[in-house]
Amino acid sequence: MNVRRWLTPGIGIKRWLLVVFVGLLLLAVAGAHFIRQVTRDVQPGSPTGTIVDLITLQFLPYALRGLLVGLVGVALVALGSIRVARALVGPFWSADGDQPLVEVIYQKRFLARGPRIVAIGGGTGLSTLLRGLKEHTSNLTAVVTVADDGGSSGVLRTELGIPPVGDIRNCIVALADAEPLMARLLQYRFPGIDTEMPAADQAGLGGHAVGNLLIAAMCAIEGGDFEEGVRRMNRVLAVRGQVLPVAASPMTLHARLRDGTVIDGQSRIAASSGIERVWLTPEGVAASEDALAAIAEADLIVLGPGSLYTSLLPSLLVRDIRDAVIDSPATRVYVCNVATQLGETSGYDLADHLEALLAHTAPGLVDVVLANNRFSARVPTGWQAEAVRLRWPPGDPGAPRLMLDDVVDPDNAHHHDPERLAASLLRLLDREGQRRRARVARSA
Repeated sequence: MNVRRWLTPGIGIKRWLLVVFVGLLLLAVAGAHFIRQVTRDVQPGSPTGTIVDLITLQFLPYALRGLLVGLVGVALVALGSIRVARALVGPFWSADGDQPLVEVIYQKRFLARGPRIVAIGGGTGLSTLLRGLKEHTSNLTAVVTVADDGGSSGVLRTELGIPPVGDIRNCIVALADAEPLMARLLQYRFPGIDTEMPAADQAGLGGHAVGNLLIAAMCAIEGGDFEEGVRRMNRVLAVRGQVLPVAASPMTLHARLRDGTVIDGQSRIAASSGIERVWLTPEGVAASEDALAAIAEADLIVLGPGSLYTSLLPSLLVRDIRDAVIDSPATRVYVCNVATQLGETSGYDLADHLEALLAHTAPGLVDVVLANNRFSARVPTGWQAEAVRLRWPPGDPGAPRLMLDDVVDPDNAHHHDPERLAASLLRLLDREGQRRRARVARSA
């Protein structure tokens, strides 16, 4: 056991060790008083006196007596404390785990004091962000879109009438403190329909992810309450923070292209270019109360990264969510994608992303825009998109502040790096906190 790590600030162990030490010290003083009284009443040279002299080590020099007893006491206290700790936590911890128990306790204690962060969006970008942030705080809330209509999520949405669960599953896996094997299980997707296999043997599972089926089953167990079903999955998988649907009912995304064509459905919109406007039906869907509460209490609200029109905007088009973000006193940052997306954002630069975001929401939605400024990352084979160019709207005094940083995955120019993105956001939060404190000081 790593004793030095156990004594690291933040574990919450030292104060209780001190209490135990003081208690033992008082017991030792009481024992010394008792022995002193006994030795006074015993006649020297008598059989009883001889026994007492042996027990109290009277045959040794006075200084050596104290040193010997002290060393034995320290050894016994250390041995007993270690054995008690192992006996108490043994049933809950396996020595074959990925990290020592002290590391698990330290992370729990340290992360519980981290900043309150709300991340809004969906798709691969949101789960990438969450994987980085969960190493710095457990006060995380992911507010996830429910407008997906493709793949396994679309099938379950049609057959069971529940909101799409694919993005929710990805975020739960990203935040879960589960074994790696459990994460692989949740992400496992049954093979597609085999035309050579009898339909009765396939049981309709082709293309479904195990995690999607589990969330759907949990919702059914909770009597069709989608939000409660997702809450239960958060608890079952020991999620660091919480993953919430933006609303409890499915929504449909619509888009109008520049040529006037109207397209229905997130999966079709994602493959379309020249998008002019997107909107949701039904209108006026009630937002998740838990999501609104998290936004109101947040220190940092992160919008994106993720597909602009099909992952981020569907959440912000829910009126209550948009208004809550605007009214929040938290630092609000938009994380622009590191690369364009074939179809919906082909040819978009940084200014185009920001203008589309604000045109669909409100001018004062964000305080800071975080964008990547490293363009030497490896480009995947066959990649047809391009890095987002850093054009910024000139001369607009009301524009949000721009922060440039190296946040791209060096091995894949199409994705953010989770650790670099999280570190950049925490630096931004610290900088904004200093800025606000200086502003308050000047006002005072």
